[in-house]
Amino acid sequence: MLPVSRSSIGNIKPYKPGKPIEQVVRELGLKGTVDKLASNENPLGPSPKAVAALRKELRHLHYYPEDSCHYLRERLARRFKVDMDSVIIGNGSVELLLFACLVYLNPGDELIMSTGSFIMPKIGTKLMDGRVVEVPTKEYVHDLGRILGNITRQTKIIYLDNPMNPLGTMVTKNELDEFITQVPENILVIIDEAYAEYITTRKYPKSLNYYNANRSVFILHTFSKAYGLAGLRIGYGIARPDIVETISKARLPFNVNRAAQVAALAALEDKAYVNKSRKNNDAGKKMLYKEFERLKLFYIPSFTNFVFVNFAVDSSLVFEELQQRGIITRPVKQYGFPNALRVTVGTPKQNKRFISALTAVLNELQG
Repeated sequence: MLPVSRSSIGNIKPYKPGKPIEQVVRELGLKGTVDKLASNENPLGPSPKAVAALRKELRHLHYYPEDSCHYLRERLARRFKVDMDSVIIGNGSVELLLFACLVYLNPGDELIMSTGSFIMPKIGTKLMDGRVVEVPTKEYVHDLGRILGNITRQTKIIYLDNPMNPLGTMVTKNELDEFITQVPENILVIIDEAYAEYITTRKYPKSLNYYNANRSVFILHTFSKAYGLAGLRIGYGIARPDIVETISKARLPFNVNRAAQVAALAALEDKAYVNKSRKNNDAGKKMLYKEFERLKLFYIPSFTNFVFVNFAVDSSLVFEELQQRGIITRPVKQYGFPNALRVTVGTPKQNKRFISALTAVLNELQG
């Protein structure tokens, strides 16, 4: 007789990340330039300061990393003016999201999230045999009023990715301020701000205000996007010390490697790199918007480093044809959008290659 898993495990569909360039080249036998515009990585490469720090750290890779991530937590605490005990470091912010589900959800407990949000909270909830309550968006944005209306005695977590992935929309400071005051204190609100560094509008929420007001929030950030360290897997969360202490109980020893800790510390100091990344992103979005309008495609103006674009046909057809031309994008059918792609904003050269390939693909499919 074979080992039998818990019944809830059979209901989980594993998350399928975007394929790396090497895998696509191997599977399709592609030659020449291949651009990956699928996983919202920074097209400028990693922070130069992070690369320099990594070179120095290579001689120490035979040692285990510092388990507490002391220096990185200390630096983040200074930057955000919070207690060190309010900062937790993870092997990517997604690990911290999973930890929160593991420690706060019992079987039958509920996590509320928006339809079309990042998928990982679903997996974390189902791992704990919890119930996912999905709330439809309102004009592609979190419907905060409807989320409040779905709170029950079983609600333990509310997940808000702000901006949303893969839609790229955001709720404003005034909207989130009003929402947070109405959420019962026994519910943990996870605010995932993976793309916050790309945002310049003053309407973006100041989530640390909720922390300072002693609210039950868990604010997530990553070094994978604007800081260009996706390959090292490192992110962080900020919450009250009691929340961090509870979430830390799920953490494995040495969960964040030496290289990631050193690179993240250096990247935090590379303001010029982040500014350059933001400028490239803003210019790239303007170019893509203009071209999507020329092609008469529906898109959603984005507060992130990607754009959600919809087609008149199944987007898998567009995706496959683009891939054959050396352009990797991200279908979002698993998020409930079978006709859409999520396209990472690239360098000017990458954006031009993408638009050229997309124009050719659409002409073929429509011809």
